[in-house]
Amino acid sequence: MKASRSLKFITVLTLFSSIINATSVSSGGKPDLPKSPYSLMKEVNLADVKWTKGLWADKFTLIHKVGIPNMWDLLNNPSIMHATQNFRIAAGLEDGAYVGTKWIDGDTYKWLEAVAYVYAVTKDEKLSLLMDEVIEKISSAQKPDGYIDTYMTIPRKERFQNTSDHELYNMGHLMTAACIHYRATDKKSLLAIALKAADCLYTKFTEPSAHYLGYSSIMGLVELYRTTGEKRYLVLADRFVSMQGTGDAAYRRTQFTDGRGTDVKQDRTPLRKEIQAVGHAVYGNYLYCGATDVYSETGDKELLSAMERIWQNVRYHKMYITGASTSVHNGLSPAGDKVGEAFGKEYELSNPHGYNETCSNIGSAMWNWRMLTVTGEARFADMAELILYNSALSSIGIDGKHFFYANRLQRVEGIIPPLKRDEPTRWTHQQGFCCPPNIVRTIAKLNTWAYSVSENCVWVNFYGGNKLETELPGGEKIQLTQETDYPWDGKVKIAILGPARKEYALMLRIPEWVENPSCKVNGRKIAAKLEPGKYFKLNRAWESGDVVELDLPMTAQLIEANFFVEQDRNQVAVKRGPLVYCMESSDLPDRVKVSNVMIPENIKLRPVYKEGVLGGVTVLQGNAYYKPEVAWQKQLYRPVQQAHLKSIKITLIPYFAWSNRGVSEMTVWMPVVRQ
Repeated sequence: MKASRSLKFITVLTLFSSIINATSVSSGGKPDLPKSPYSLMKEVNLADVKWTKGLWADKFTLIHKVGIPNMWDLLNNPSIMHATQNFRIAAGLEDGAYVGTKWIDGDTYKWLEAVAYVYAVTKDEKLSLLMDEVIEKISSAQKPDGYIDTYMTIPRKERFQNTSDHELYNMGHLMTAACIHYRATDKKSLLAIALKAADCLYTKFTEPSAHYLGYSSIMGLVELYRTTGEKRYLVLADRFVSMQGTGDAAYRRTQFTDGRGTDVKQDRTPLRKEIQAVGHAVYGNYLYCGATDVYSETGDKELLSAMERIWQNVRYHKMYITGASTSVHNGLSPAGDKVGEAFGKEYELSNPHGYNETCSNIGSAMWNWRMLTVTGEARFADMAELILYNSALSSIGIDGKHFFYANRLQRVEGIIPPLKRDEPTRWTHQQGFCCPPNIVRTIAKLNTWAYSVSENCVWVNFYGGNKLETELPGGEKIQLTQETDYPWDGKVKIAILGPARKEYALMLRIPEWVENPSCKVNGRKIAAKLEPGKYFKLNRAWESGDVVELDLPMTAQLIEANFFVEQDRNQVAVKRGPLVYCMESSDLPDRVKVSNVMIPENIKLRPVYKEGVLGGVTVLQGNAYYKPEVAWQKQLYRPVQQAHLKSIKITLIPYFAWSNRGVSEMTVWMPVVRQ
């Protein structure tokens, strides 16, 4: 009886606390910019940047008009995804059993977050009403103490027994979506649900004996702290970070059966002592995102040092040319643990078998974005851009309705067996549906990554046709437009629209891939050197009508890999600007396989914009060779055959656009002919 009364008291206290928090956050639909004290750069508000023309403008419109309604049809269809029905069944409003993966609640929250981002820019009232409808269903499924997870509550499973049940993963996505929904709409309906869920977690996991892995809940808790100012959410986020890799052996034996204390979930080594990226790459990247968020609020230098070590390990030892880093489908970690969808060993970068799961790629972009905001170092923006244009964008078809789970770098018919959840072409839906809402929400929010602000500085992080209307932290109003055909062309024009009362700096990111960049202000060339891989500070008292012209020359480059990457020896890939290119069999004559084409080291590749091809892309055209295939007659090895190379005209397309013309072969890396 005493225990029951105690639980009721905690429940009432939690609900009261949530109500107080939900009514004390800033109002007006446009809360103050996050004031993370250890972030050099600050976010702009959700609607401060609007895409006007170009690739990201087209993709944003596609998400608004096609991606979001199509995904709602899938999630809300009981015969396909059954996602929203699970909330009603959990609430007792419908009869039925749970259907779907353990993380399908999280898929719904990610989709809802995407809707909120789009609504913030478009003010599409249909989206507002749709969010209200979904939030009502979610609210009905929440338990009185704040717990919410339909996979657990419908069959009445015992809570928090296994991290693979994805309870904190789902609730973490709920928290993040709730904060974005509040910022976009000024409505507290979803925020109230998230606060109750967070209070439930705080009650459970601040107990002295508690030990659990938080992952995406860390990001969500920090975002709740930023939104409400309630410090206990930051305390719990930091506690989850500190729990990583510190559970005692007895706890591991009695409480977990899913790999605790191993590399599988980054739990072999305390995070602050870690030196490499290991284990399931989605878990890892979400953990690194959350840890960087905690640093931005606490200034824990030991945590930032760990993030830098892990980043260096990925960037220089475990990353594909597309920015992806999930090389292992099923295999072993460096310490010998069985892992899946995971970071591999150093230089373990198979092209046909590289899994490169979409959520992992997006998680890496999110992590690099956070590292950029806390440091202001352009190398992190370069990495995020590489991922966004290549291994993230490749996951969604040009129609906005078809998706890849895995993003391999080579497909050869009849030789490479399909990986789990990997198909020859993109699919409309399948059981593992975590990736589609993730890429949809990522495209929906990219306008908020285009610029950042700091004291007397506007940081230009990503280029694309857009309009910016925002304020510096001191209240200075900023208005400017950006005109460019980036990533097809490197010329960028930035026009100042509003007069400034005092000086401020435009911080122009100079990508690491560029050679001989230049800049003009009002037609006069800047004498100072623009250094690739750095931000260039352009400081002056701006006047309305001032124009900045940035020239980032784009030339097609042949890229080779480190000698230790055995898969890529004596092969080259092609990059132009931020884009990785590939060869697809759709562009080759009959009976010529992508594996038989060879690239001369002195090839001249000519960029040609094709408006009606693959949604409008710049292709690269040039002259190469191919070696007619000599049939193998039940041979594994044979004497070297005399090469009789023939000339062939080739067309390379952006990697992200492959597999939009039916089943095809594809390769990013191609044998090189040295002359």
